[in-house]
Amino acid sequence: MAAASKASKGRKTSGPGTVLVLHGPNLNLLGSREPELYGSATLAEIDSALGALAGELGLAIESFQSNSEGELVTALQSARGRVDGVLVNAAAYTHTSVAIRDAVLALELPVIEVHLSNIHRREEFRHKSLLSDVVDGVVLGFGMDSYLLALRGLAGILAD
Repeated sequence: MAAASKASKGRKTSGPGTVLVLHGPNLNLLGSREPELYGSATLAEIDSALGALAGELGLAIESFQSNSEGELVTALQSARGRVDGVLVNAAAYTHTSVAIRDAVLALELPVIEVHLSNIHRREEFRHKSLLSDVVDGVVLGFGMDSYLLALRGLAGILAD
């Protein structure tokens, strides 16, 4: 589905646009887990930076992290009719979860896939994303800035 048509379906109609930021497994360990790959920023620091940028863009952020695939699917399902767009870093589930893919497809909202590292410069099994072909954009390899760039991109989609 094209970004423009997804942007209009399922969106809230009042107040600032709300963006769900979905963080997948092990992202709660950011700052201490493999900083050479993921950087030194903590998840709280990423969410804080997103909140600040969202304010500048006239958006509101709602952040959710889980290590459980089912909880991530439930969060996506509950986003329907409640938020205007989604940033999703499904982390390891990017490469394995048909359930998360199906939940993204059911959203009828603009979705941007985010990764801190460049998954194509990593192990072969990480090169395939089950989400990339069903989202509106993918931003990867820029560390914490991947999230900020993705939010700017999503804001552009929402403004159209």
